[in-house]
This record gives sequence, C-alpha cells and structure tokens, in this order.
Amino acid sequence: MKAVSEHLAAVLELLRPLPPLDVVLHDAVGCVLATDVSAAADLPRRDLAALDGYAVRFADIDGAGPDRPVVLRVLEEIRAGQTDPTRLVAHTCVRIASGAPVPAEADCVVPLEATDSGSASVTITATSAVGENIRRTGEDLHDGEIALASGVRIGARQIALLAALGRSRVPVHPRPRVVLISVGDELVEPGRKAADGQVFDANGHALATAVQDAGGTTFRVAAVPDERGALRETLEDQLVRADLIITTGGLSYGANDTVKEVLSPLGTVRFDNVAITPGRQFGVGVVGEDTPILCLPGDPVSAQVAYEVFVRPALLAMAGHVEIYRPTVSAQMATAWESPQGRRQFVPVALVGSPDQGYLATPVGPPGGLLLTAMARANALAVVAEDTTTVDAGTDLHCLVLES
Repeated sequence: MKAVSEHLAAVLELLRPLPPLDVVLHDAVGCVLATDVSAAADLPRRDLAALDGYAVRFADIDGAGPDRPVVLRVLEEIRAGQTDPTRLVAHTCVRIASGAPVPAEADCVVPLEATDSGSASVTITATSAVGENIRRTGEDLHDGEIALASGVRIGARQIALLAALGRSRVPVHPRPRVVLISVGDELVEPGRKAADGQVFDANGHALATAVQDAGGTTFRVAAVPDERGALRETLEDQLVRADLIITTGGLSYGANDTVKEVLSPLGTVRFDNVAITPGRQFGVGVVGEDTPILCLPGDPVSAQVAYEVFVRPALLAMAGHVEIYRPTVSAQMATAWESPQGRRQFVPVALVGSPDQGYLATPVGPPGGLLLTAMARANALAVVAEDTTTVDAGTDLHCLVLES
C-alpha cells in the first residue's frame, strides 16, 4: 500500500508550474508573477504635492501662526500634469493641487486649511516643516529598483503599482485549466429528478468550487456513465483545453472498473491503494500526449479529503505559488475514537480557540463516517498518524485548517 506522502510526491512531481504567459493587467489578477518587475523610472518622477495647498519656501513662513500670520503673493495656480511651474522668489508662493509638480525653489506645501485660500495673495496662519506634504522624486521606487518580486500573487494593490509604472502587460503563471469528470451510472445532475438507485452529482460541483477557490479555471463535464466508449470520447474531447483532468468514481474493482480500462490505451496512469482514510484507490499519470490526470474516489467525502490532501497543493504549485499547503495547528481532541491501523485518517472537526489560549477540536459526526453534513460543518481536518489506533480525549493532533 502506498503511503500518503509517496502519493503526494508523485502528484507534485507531475504537476509542475505552468510556463509563464505574458498577459494584460486585467487577466493577471489572481495569478502569480513569473519574473521580477523593476521600475523603468523613478516613482514619482519628480517632486509632487501630497495635498491641495500652497507651495512655499520655508524661510518665508518660518514662525507663522494665528498670532503671527504671514502674507505671500500668489504667482499662479499649478494643477496636476503641468510640466513647467513658475519659479518662486522671496515672499511668493503658488497655489498647488494634489499631485501637481512642486517648483524647485519650494521646500514645503502649506495645507489649504492653514490659509485663507486667497488667490492674488494668501494669509498663512501655520508653519510647515521643510519637506512636509511633498512626495519626493523616487520616494516610492528608484529607477531600476524591484517593484514586485517573482512569486507575488497579483491583486488590486499590485495592479495599482504595475499601472503606475506604466506596465500594461506582465508575465505570470496562468490559472490552471482543470477539466472535472464525474463517472458513474448512478449519477444525475442536481435539479433533475433522481430515480431509484440514482444519486446527485456532488463531486462535480464541489470540486469545481474548490478549484476556483484555489485560483484555477474549471470546465465541469456532465456526469459520464460507466460506459467505456462514452468515457473515452469525453476524455479525448477535453484534452485540447485541459492543463489537468480530474476524474471521480469509476474505480470499483470488477465489471465497473471503467476508468482504468479506458485510460490504459490512452496514456500512462498508475493506480495504487493509498494508506488514507477516507479513500483508498487513486490514479496519477498522463493521458493523450502529456495532459496530467488525477483519478479520485467517487464517494463525495473521500473526494473532498483527497482534494485537500493531494490536489489543492498541486494546483497551487501549477499556478506558481510558493506556499502550497493549508495552515495547520495543534489541537486537543474533545472526544475519543478508534482509528484504522496502517492508514492516515482525516477526520472533519470543528476547531475553536486561539494561538494564545490553545485549540480544541470536536469531531463533527462519527470520525469514521462518510457524512457530507460533517464536511459541510467542519472547519478543519484532524490528522491521525498511521501507527495510531486509539485517539483519547485530550490527545493533541495536527489539524489542517480549511477556513481562515
């Protein structure tokens, strides 16, 4: 039986980071930067006013206050985007808008609220320190300085910086395109009527959501019956748009061993019993020329646990992330239970507590059960080692945190 760590290593070895792709800023959101981005010029390119007010020489307003107002002549009004502001001489100033270039002779900006807002002349009733309310040339970045390092996930804040640097495109690791195929005669799409013996396809919808949460792009295929021709045709049709194919179900021993029989002539996929519970048999390999495929159990709880343990880290690695694992905390178990010998058990738990006070975890439903309600209500998975058969109340276990 294959160890959990061995199977995870095989999955990570197969699913390497996708090659960088140069994309427009809008398409870069949520992706990981593939190379360092450096500033092509100082940011800002010159001294700018940080607020609306008056650009002055400190020497002309030194000591100004309510009881000692200073009156200066206003030479002009400078707006953002102006390129050639008036030169200041003694006892003069310019009215200036936020973001406008500061005259070279000015060494501070007095806020409007510290003045009478005059136009020909202005009365100033408070002093400002040298350099106050001025954004200096290169204050954000100097020419050639790294603005964003490779490996950064791009969000709105990073887009603002890239746009301010004049970048319209950036190289990123693209979102993995993941095709999801649920296999089974018994599966029916939610919203339709289920006949006796049929169940609704929970896996397709659950994994589509999980993949999207991890930053992937999903293509969910309608449930495929345990019929070799239908599955073969579906797989061949999906190869063109998939960076990864995930199947659930169709791994039963015997007559309904559909996935193994179909994949055998289409690619190279290894199937192993893995020492994990819930779940048992898994497949990993390639189909077609070089499209990776992961085969998961059909039980919805087993499929969700398998996604968290094996698939999610690999998806994040494909997308170029450095941190690919869920956070873990050590928690005290609230109840006792028996765990299978030789298999690593993942138990849905309700985790409460804090780093200062410690954590307490309570199993949601029977620890060995396959209850969707337990997965839906849990916020963590308690991990029981392969050589542990009895978990006592008060035992400390590592818990995989599903929600932050």
